[in-house]
Amino acid sequence: QVRVVESGGGLVQAGGSLKLSCVVSGLPFRFYSMGWFRQAPGKEREFVTAISWTGAAAPAADSVKGRFTISRDNAKNTLYLQMNSLKPEDTAIYYCAGRAGELASTLPDEYVQWGQGTQVTVSS
Repeated sequence: QVRVVESGGGLVQAGGSLKLSCVVSGLPFRFYSMGWFRQAPGKEREFVTAISWTGAAAPAADSVKGRFTISRDNAKNTLYLQMNSLKPEDTAIYYCAGRAGELASTLPDEYVQWGQGTQVTVSS
């Protein structure tokens, strides 16, 4: 059974930092490309950043570039998202997603395995 479980969300003041984790089980994590997406209330799910199974990161979304960093630890089957200099507009539910293969796609429809999400709230 495949499980994708995000954690690390919470309430933080603007300018603060959070580190999200995503633990994956039930699939060969080291052969999966992984992505972070987010969805704010009333908005569509949007791409944040992604990383291929080789460890190559795709260009992050312009809105988070220079502030968010994706990484992975294949030995721990875990994906991370380090978020710095958080802004109120970063408030959303953050989702971890996986797809088999090398391509770190920016398109949510290309991801098969999804977690339930973790809430990030940034206060001004």
